[in-house]
Amino acid sequence: MRIFITGGTGLIGRRLVADRLQRGDDVIVLSRSIDKARAILAPAECDRLEVIEGDPTVSGSWPERLAGCDAVVNLAGAGIADRRWTKAYKREIARSRIESTTQVVETIRSAARAGAPPRRHPGVLINASAMGYYGETGDRIIDESAPAGDDFLADVCARWEAAAMDAGSDAARAVCLRAGVVLDSRKGGPLAQMMLPFRFFLGGPLGSGRQWMSWIHWRDLVGIVDRALANPACAGPINAVAPGAVTNRDFCRALGRALGRPCWLPAPKFGLRLALGEFATYLTMSQRIAPAKAQALGCEFAFPELAGALDDLVGASTGE
Repeated sequence: MRIFITGGTGLIGRRLVADRLQRGDDVIVLSRSIDKARAILAPAECDRLEVIEGDPTVSGSWPERLAGCDAVVNLAGAGIADRRWTKAYKREIARSRIESTTQVVETIRSAARAGAPPRRHPGVLINASAMGYYGETGDRIIDESAPAGDDFLADVCARWEAAAMDAGSDAARAVCLRAGVVLDSRKGGPLAQMMLPFRFFLGGPLGSGRQWMSWIHWRDLVGIVDRALANPACAGPINAVAPGAVTNRDFCRALGRALGRPCWLPAPKFGLRLALGEFATYLTMSQRIAPAKAQALGCEFAFPELAGALDDLVGASTGE
């Protein structure tokens, strides 16, 4: 398979690039900086990996390369936790996702109409989304049939997915990955940020700790992407979460045990709001999401429960 990936230098993208190369695919990664991308992907670099320069939110020469691929994985988008949410940055969060998806979909549709050489066009689009689609869900168990929430991220995810599903109308099978909190041992991801206070014996739940967290080990997320690429029955939204959702308090207790640290110092909501602004609201939002479609498609989770995932990842993060 020849696969085109945007956002390939991000936390998930790097794992996916390495996985597809290991499976024998040819991979083209679109990046705004070739040098930066090559440095990040250097361990995975081989003659089946090509990095091309371009901005996924605007047209250029990159659509010609995408048109001749078998599949597209679109992970592009500004990080929601990269900076404080000003009005301008909220616009960038939305714009970077929706405009990149619109460009990718238009390229796929144009290639389908033209019969792109060598007489093929991408037959499947795997597009990033997030469990933020659902908004606040309380203690209810939510599957893919649930409606969108009514907050900022829910609105962004709904518009993001609508742009992706335009590809599914006639040009390609479209899948939207509603990812939970992706746990990875690499620096820069959410797990590293969660572990930091524990290393200084200051770890504890966020707010009341009663809110539900839906998470997934990066290996299982990559496995869902592989199933979505290969299985023609997979289309539309799919919850990329482990079956073992936990409360934030239980997550923090499990993380403390894995690190050999106490879990005793809650972070109050008002303190989070002062430090992080509007984004803090989402850290204490309750989302109990079920991977109903993934399980119906036969996805097997290597890490269905949190304790096993943390045992695997915390040791890797400390070099043990």
